[in-house]
Amino acid sequence: MPAMSEWDADDAQLELRLRIWAIPVALLVAFGLVATGPGHFLLRVFFSMWVHELGHAATAWLCGYLAFPGPWLTPVAARQSLVFEVLVLAALAFGAFRAAQNDHPALARALAFLAALQLGCAAFLSEPRARQLIYFMGDGGALVLGTLLMLTVYAREGSALHRGWLRWGFLAIGAAAFADVFSLWWGARRNYDLIPFGMNEGAGLSDPSVLSDQYGWSADLLVHRYLLLGCACLALLACGWTLGFLRARRAASAAAPC
Repeated sequence: MPAMSEWDADDAQLELRLRIWAIPVALLVAFGLVATGPGHFLLRVFFSMWVHELGHAATAWLCGYLAFPGPWLTPVAARQSLVFEVLVLAALAFGAFRAAQNDHPALARALAFLAALQLGCAAFLSEPRARQLIYFMGDGGALVLGTLLMLTVYAREGSALHRGWLRWGFLAIGAAAFADVFSLWWGARRNYDLIPFGMNEGAGLSDPSVLSDQYGWSADLLVHRYLLLGCACLALLACGWTLGFLRARRAASAAAPC
């Protein structure tokens, strides 16, 4: 085995420090900005709103509905499209196949899981249940997608995400989206007035209002389900942080000069 250079050792130590502090610092900064008026406005307009709308759209796609994420509004088709369902399933299956061929087993497993999830959602969810899930996964998508975006900081060494600055952009976007939504629902557990019931200008009823008025979700149920999802995402972040730290520490030990 070739000896590691001091440069390799320095890189490994830097990567270890980044994997320890990147997500905690990003979340700390994001929660701090959310607590301020101007900072919260900027995070919502430039980051969390887009992840929120993508959450709606991605859930609609998994359920077999055409959807187009846009600023503050995601139009969703009135009916499922079998053609669209097949196209999404084929794209996910092909992506999993190509990832396996190119020695990306984690990505292949993730895409295979999404393909199975899409098949289940499109085939077995009734229209009312699919609609409820699509509405819920605006803020829910901000929590889930925000978590996944933050976890890209642990991308495999040598991958496109690891080589460039893309993972740091994803980290910032993910932390902003997660902090914005989690702060809202964490505060709402003690003050239901924080729940954004009512109308969104130019977009109709807000998601909580639709879930409450049309599907009978209580304020307590809304808070409980969003916080349950948020805590599950925090647990996933903790697992990813631990795994990333252990891998980076092993790499730093292996790169240390003898």
